[in-house]
Amino acid sequence: MKRYFVLSIITFLCVSLNAQLKWNSRYQAYIDQYKDLAIAEMLKYNIPASITLAQGLLESGAGMSELARNGNNHFGIKCHDWTGARTYHDDDANNECFRAYRDVYESYEDHSRFLARQPRYRSLFRLKRTDYKGWAKGLKKCGYATSPTYAKQLIGIIELYKLHKYDKAKKYDKFMVERSSVKDVAPSINLHPIHIYNKNYYLNVRQGDSFRSIAREVGISYKKLAKYNERDKNDRLIPGEIIYLKKKQKKADKAYKNRPHRVKAGESMYSIAQYYGIRLESLYKMNDLSPDYSIQVGDLLRVR
Repeated sequence: MKRYFVLSIITFLCVSLNAQLKWNSRYQAYIDQYKDLAIAEMLKYNIPASITLAQGLLESGAGMSELARNGNNHFGIKCHDWTGARTYHDDDANNECFRAYRDVYESYEDHSRFLARQPRYRSLFRLKRTDYKGWAKGLKKCGYATSPTYAKQLIGIIELYKLHKYDKAKKYDKFMVERSSVKDVAPSINLHPIHIYNKNYYLNVRQGDSFRSIAREVGISYKKLAKYNERDKNDRLIPGEIIYLKKKQKKADKAYKNRPHRVKAGESMYSIAQYYGIRLESLYKMNDLSPDYSIQVGDLLRVR
């Protein structure tokens, strides 16, 4: 089965068999966004996470193809034996039917089921989960795509981004999987990378961000986001500042035990609390300070 490609927005292509793939931030952002979803599908269906991610990257142009943006279809699967929502695009023929999904999670789940239930892909499931090369070559041999370089492209992506490390995973981040099922959030190059620190998730504010816009992206109430960050919901956000996605801890990471923070010029109790991912109230309490205390440059503050 030939898959749907939008060549104009794919960041890198094998223009020849000897073409060198180059690392690209758009692809890395996609990987950060959906690696846990690919791992979750692997643990459920035994399809290597590296293969799922590489196919999602290649087929959807890192989430930027028309199918991905308009129908959450990350794997170019057409409507064969499909009774769900549909979208139409020109491919082998004009106005061909493709499957459409409510969210990215549903697209990944359908991709797993599609491979697991099709008899022609049965031989792939006899391969080891870590045999990404065998899977890539097998997908091409079984007819997933007609491109003669399909297997080589998948392997190139996997090795460049070291996706094979996810094939050994035994657990995944549930929060990131749930984020993939947020409705009406089309994948985009503008998705914020999400980081983990002090048992919490955070992102860095970009120009034009607000609690409302971030809330729409991550699927959390904007009022909760403001509360988690001890702010007013209508506060103006400054590019570069940290926004946490869960309630902050009372203490800093264990690495800061017996390591007080020395106040620098321009810092505030709030900025220090955000830096360490702790609650402002806890920072005052740990240091026996009242909320009206004005910190001075050079002050030493306990953070744990």
